[in-house]
This record gives sequence, C-alpha cells and structure tokens, in this order.
Amino acid sequence: MSGKPRLTYLNGRGRMEPVRWLLAAAGVEFEEIFLETRQQYEKLIKDGVLMFQQVPLVEIDGMKMVQTRAILSYIAGKYNLYGKDLKERALIDMYVEGITDLMQMILMFPFSPPEAREKNIDSIKERATNRYFPVFEKVLKQHGQDFLVGNKFSWADVQLIEAILAVEEKIPAVLSGFPQLQAFKTRMSNMPTIKKFLQPGSPRKPPPDDIYVETVLKIFKK
Repeated sequence: MSGKPRLTYLNGRGRMEPVRWLLAAAGVEFEEIFLETRQQYEKLIKDGVLMFQQVPLVEIDGMKMVQTRAILSYIAGKYNLYGKDLKERALIDMYVEGITDLMQMILMFPFSPPEAREKNIDSIKERATNRYFPVFEKVLKQHGQDFLVGNKFSWADVQLIEAILAVEEKIPAVLSGFPQLQAFKTRMSNMPTIKKFLQPGSPRKPPPDDIYVETVLKIFKK
C-alpha cells in the first residue's frame, strides 16, 4: 500500500464527499476503492474492518477509520485546518455541525419520492436562506476577514464552500441576498487546491443520479 490515504465507499458523493473535499483542499492525494455489490460490503464486515459495520472507511496513518465526523476531525487536525486553540476549534466545530445539518437534507434528497421533491427543494431553500447562510453572512461581514475562523483557512471554510455549491446545484440563485457569501465562494473557488478539485476529471463526484441511488439501495438495504 502506498502512503496515500485510501477511501472505501461507493462511487458517489454520500458521506464520503466531505472527506474528499477536505483532503483535496489540504493538497493531499488519495486512492479510492468503490463498493459495487452487497458482497463487497459484507466481506468488509466479516473481516472486521468496519468498527460499526458502516462506511465511509478511510485508511490513513496505519488506522482504519470509520465515522465521518471522526475522520474529518483527524484530517483537519493533521493538516492544520482545525484552528490554533480550543476556542477556535469550538467555533469550527459549531460551524461544521450547522453545515452538516443543512447537508443532511441534500444527502437525503435523491432518495425522496418524485412527488415530494418540489416540497423538499423548498425546504432546503428555506433552511439555507433563513437559518444557515445568514449565520455565515453575518460572521464574514462582522469580522471583515477572508475566512470564517481566525483569519486562516480551516475545515469550516471547506465545509461551507461544499455546501454552497451543493445547494446552488438545486437552487441556482440561492446566494442572491448574500453578498459576503458570494465573495467567499469566489475566493474559495480560486484557491489553488480547491480550484483543482473543481476541475473536470478530479475525484469530486457528480450530483447523485438514479444509478447511484440504486447502488446504495442494493448494497445497504436488506
């Protein structure tokens, strides 16, 4: 095995996409193993590789890590994206948790029945524009800095640009009332590591389609 982190998940966004984003933003190359069958998943469980019988699985620094939050916080700490002290880390944690709540709605959207999709889009828009994006608009306006915490690029910034782009895919004009976030999006998208990740052919996954949904159900639903 090379020294690169190795990611095991489906060939799609899901709960692994924030990990891909964070590694890419840190400038870290990684390898991926894609699950395509129920048998592959069951073998991982049988071999004792998955602590809680769940993926994502990330092999890094000799560890087999599971649980997305634990994986992300380890990567953020390892690559100096987790603040300079406990107070900054607490802020990053709060911001990340808020963004994760919004992203959960995005994550579940492809699995909603067709008749519920318009209503779910409206719910995502309402939450994004009334609960989550105003927080970050206010933070950026009040401190007048380029980044969310400590005027230094952090995990929180990576999570936020991922969320902005994911919401915009469904609601293109969602940032129309948020000039600070528009400027933030431009800044983040032009950072060399993120710019590279946004190019065609990068490990970034496309929006989930019907094939991805079918694969998820095939592997994880008994």
